[in-house]
Formats: sequence, structure tokens, C-alpha cells
Amino acid sequence: MPAPRPRPCHRAALLEAAARLFDERGYHGTSIRDIARATGVTPGAIYSHHASKADLLLAVYEEGVRRIAERVEEAVAREASPRARLGAAAEAHLETLLDGSAFASVVVRVLPRDVPEAEEQLVRLRDGYERRFSRLVEDLPGIEPRRRRALRLALFGALNASQIWYRPGKGQAPHTIARRTVALMLGEGEDA
Repeated sequence: MPAPRPRPCHRAALLEAAARLFDERGYHGTSIRDIARATGVTPGAIYSHHASKADLLLAVYEEGVRRIAERVEEAVAREASPRARLGAAAEAHLETLLDGSAFASVVVRVLPRDVPEAEEQLVRLRDGYERRFSRLVEDLPGIEPRRRRALRLALFGALNASQIWYRPGKGQAPHTIARRTVALMLGEGEDA
């Protein structure tokens, strides 16, 4: 009996498997063979779509940024005031990170400097996403220009670190955590 033929390599399934494995094992802990095994294709089939593992990571990262940005843009569009827009953006960002999406998790967990062959492109994707928050912070009244960058970085640090300690169903919901984090960062107190 002949060996079963490998399945065709579908881009969506390939990206899903790569995102899940990069999230679970890290970039360096995941091989192309691991991803091939998870998708039921040969490593050669993967290389027909992506020239390298770093190229595949870029595709996963780009999809993760797209998904987070899309949710943030939708949330911001529903709000009028600068303060409400920043709160909505933080809430959408955090909810996307905590909803179990491996794509969003890869964006936060894989540091560009850890993948030198793709660092420049990863930084460009990350910075493009973060510019949304820069604009939202710039729109806030009363924030001194020299504090804006620090505020944005502190906000991202607090929101992104939640992946470490957050447990679904225990404690506050993501939207509450995000809103309270923004309030604290703006010096409004926890219940603002």
C-alpha cells in the first residue's frame, strides 16, 4: 500500500498552525518540520509559500497586527471624545490579546530583536500599529508633549503584560482592566 499523499498546503491553515506553534513554543522552539507535521504537508510545501521560517513569522505577525488593528479601529470609530477613544482602543487591544488568538499573542511575545533576519520588518509592522495609539494620545487635552511617548509605552507595557497573569473568569473582565489601566495612566484614579 503506498504512503498517503500529503495534503495541499492552504495558506490559512498554514498560518493558523504556525501562529499556534510560535505562540506555544516560541519562534526558536518551532521548526518548519513542526509546522509541516501540524498541517499535514511536507516542509517543501511550506517553502513553496514562504522562503524561510522568518518569512512565515512575518506573515503570522502581519496577520496578527491586522486583526488587532481592525478591532481597535472599529472600537475607536464608535467614540467621540479623545479620552473615550483611547479607552476604547485599549479595551479592544486587550480583549484581542486575551481572546485566545495565537496571532495576537505572537505579536506581543515574539520580540523583533530575537529574529534578526526579520527584525526590521517586524519593527515596521509593530510601529505602524503603535502609531494609532500615538495619535490617540496626542489628541488628549492636557498631556504635555514630553509625557506622550512615556504614556503610550507604559500603557502598552501594562496591557501586554496582562497575558502573563490574566486568567479567564477570575477577577475583572478585560474591558474593565483596560479602562482602569487607562484611568490610572491618566492620573484619574482607578474608578474613572
